[in-house]
Amino acid sequence: QVQLVESGGGLVQPGGSLRLSCAASGIIFSIYNMAWYRQAPGKQRELVAIITTGGTTNYADSVKGRFTVSRDNAKNTVYLQMNSLKPEDTAVYYCNAHHVIDVRNYWGQGTQVTVSS
Repeated sequence: QVQLVESGGGLVQPGGSLRLSCAASGIIFSIYNMAWYRQAPGKQRELVAIITTGGTTNYADSVKGRFTVSRDNAKNTVYLQMNSLKPEDTAVYYCNAHHVIDVRNYWGQGTQVTVSS
């Protein structure tokens, strides 16, 4: 059974930092591209950051320079370090695993991030 379990969300003041983690089980983690998405109330889910099996990263323009995605294949975990948080970063953040070859695609349950004073 595949599971992606996010953690690390919470309430933070503007300018603060959070580190999200996503622990994967039931998959061969090293052959999955990993990504973070977010969905704010009333908006569509959007891609925040992606890290490939080879470690290549890409970010949404809105988070470039503030967020950093990384992965630890030994721990089957992907991280999202979020700095200089803004109220507009408030959303439910979802972890995604996409197989590098076929259509296997999995989602976590999401973790709430709220940026507010």
